[in-house]
Amino acid sequence: MEKTEGEIIRAKLEADQSQSQISHLALDIGGSLIKLVYFSKNNGCSDDDDGNNKHLVLQGRLHFAKFETCKINDCIEFIRSKKLHLGGVRLHDAPASDKILVKATGGGAYKFADLVKEKLGIIVEKEDEMDCLVAGANFLLKAVHQEAFTYMDGQKEFVHVDINDLYPYLLVNIGSGVSMIKVDGDGKFERISGTSVGGGTFWGLGRLLTKCKSFDELLELSHQGNNRVIDMLVGDIYGGVDYSKIGLLSTAIASSFGKAISDNKELEDYKTEDVARSLLRLISNNIGQIAYLNALQFGLKRIFFAGFFIRGHAYTMDTISVGVHFWSKGEAKAMFLRHEGFLGSLGAFMSYDKHSLDDLSTHQLVQRFPVSGTNAGEKICCPLVGDLDDNDSIECGVYAA
Repeated sequence: MEKTEGEIIRAKLEADQSQSQISHLALDIGGSLIKLVYFSKNNGCSDDDDGNNKHLVLQGRLHFAKFETCKINDCIEFIRSKKLHLGGVRLHDAPASDKILVKATGGGAYKFADLVKEKLGIIVEKEDEMDCLVAGANFLLKAVHQEAFTYMDGQKEFVHVDINDLYPYLLVNIGSGVSMIKVDGDGKFERISGTSVGGGTFWGLGRLLTKCKSFDELLELSHQGNNRVIDMLVGDIYGGVDYSKIGLLSTAIASSFGKAISDNKELEDYKTEDVARSLLRLISNNIGQIAYLNALQFGLKRIFFAGFFIRGHAYTMDTISVGVHFWSKGEAKAMFLRHEGFLGSLGAFMSYDKHSLDDLSTHQLVQRFPVSGTNAGEKICCPLVGDLDDNDSIECGVYAA
């Protein structure tokens, strides 16, 4: 019998957590996916000095997991089985039934708050979605080694991020829809644009056109497709030659899905993999172009793309990168984040530091996760080795001056 996603994740994490203490569950409940982040503290703390007048005061791991929002009951059961809901803030002055508060963001934090309370007996404290996205991005870019990278023509190159010269930048978060956020500093940002054509569009249209049952199935299907069967190219219009006067190659797409106009075919006459490929190309191209035009308008040199639409998918990243490269005439580059889908949940996780906590160990953990590094010189360092999948973890060491 095939295991469910929750069973696979549980089995994967059991070994890691046998000697750990769960702390600070945070959720990002979006229109399509639920993203979880939580910390497991290792038993026993080292006071190793790092050679820079700082010593290690806490060791542990940040864990990441995701579920489809339509399967929220699977997510709730996963949380219950791992007792993750006990890793919230304990409110000693609250009624007996309301003693644990868990941070959450996204529209589902409002939509499913009562369900989560009924099933798990916890209070969902809602954090602003944009605040969390920016806080999560800033945290990753400052604290996690080799977080940002470029991807073009099959080549992945990590980008050195100078935390003293990080701002301003454009954050393009591709979830069900797309938000484009100009980030000027910690807590300083403005949503300057967006588009409703995003991951939900790909999944929704793809489901209608191909009958795929999941986002990942649709994405896998697109691997096998050829978008040129369906997209109208410049060469299709100009007899196979370039339109060199305006710099368009014959292989450039003139009209996404344009060949379906002239072909005497019905939907069932097209291969589903070609439809999936063309749809993915259409949405990725569109997002890349809109992102660059917004970056150009505000004079932004750095564009970071994130969100679970990307999935670390080579064709998606390559299409976005080519779009940015083309419209900027090579002056701008698209950059991606390794933990692309967890910005909101990481931001919600970081928001625990707003509370004055009575539990000393919890208080120390939270206060030693500053984004800005302004808390008495304390900082978190997350060395990262190797590629991660969606349901993985990173080792973290917390240092104090």
